[in-house]
Amino acid sequence: MKRVAIQGGLGAYHGIAAENFFKNEEVEIIPCITFRDIFAAIKKDPNAVGIMAIENTIAGSLLQNYELLKEYKLPIAGEYKLHISHCLAALPGQNIHDIKEIQSHPIALMQCENFLNTLPGIKVVEHEDTALAARDIAQKQLSGTAAICSTRAAEIYGLNILATEIETNKRNFTRFLIFGNKWVVDEIQKDEVINKASVVFTLPHSEGSLSKVLSVFSFYGINLTKIQSLPIIGHEWEYQFYVDFQFADFERYKQSVMAIKPLIRELKTLGEYPEGITPNI
Repeated sequence: MKRVAIQGGLGAYHGIAAENFFKNEEVEIIPCITFRDIFAAIKKDPNAVGIMAIENTIAGSLLQNYELLKEYKLPIAGEYKLHISHCLAALPGQNIHDIKEIQSHPIALMQCENFLNTLPGIKVVEHEDTALAARDIAQKQLSGTAAICSTRAAEIYGLNILATEIETNKRNFTRFLIFGNKWVVDEIQKDEVINKASVVFTLPHSEGSLSKVLSVFSFYGINLTKIQSLPIIGHEWEYQFYVDFQFADFERYKQSVMAIKPLIRELKTLGEYPEGITPNI
């Protein structure tokens, strides 16, 4: 059995991603309030696995989560790309004309803006989590209140689904990273082909420093799939760069990392893992 710590409650998209990633195993979900709490759960149970959203095709990157990965030094074991489709759910017996208030996570509310615009006069309230919004409605028997959540959450908490596929952009995907202690990662990656890596590095504050590094990766045939800069606290106008690579030859990738070391100040590998597949919709 895999024990997987997630941000959110049962039925959250993190939990769906965890169940799909470990589809051939029994999964026990460890609900956590915050992303930082995921790392605390792994510290409490060193054999547990964490799963955490890192970017969404609409909302962009979750910058604070890059910093958590760097801070806690737990290697990435893999990634999972989930198609996000929201529904509107309320207590049994309610219909959409009964709804006076809609609750959900701020990002989910943003992703359903066009749908919400068709419901003038309804109060929109931010909640810490999509699934927990559904849970609160069920547990507190909140008549006249609906949640934007997954259909899985609606099923778990016994809510009536009033509308499906209410997200504005149907090509809405979230990329999740799976991570844990090294021995846990080694077990997950057993017999897997490693063709992706995530690293963070800092550069000297000099002209052309980034372009030189990128030229080295180009020479070695390494495909940069993402580059994200974050300011270095206490060093005004200096940045660290979080980079994802995709490669066909692991040795060439390792050679490219060695080749950039004279050009950078500091480099940390966050993980080397199999690339996730974007699902067809």
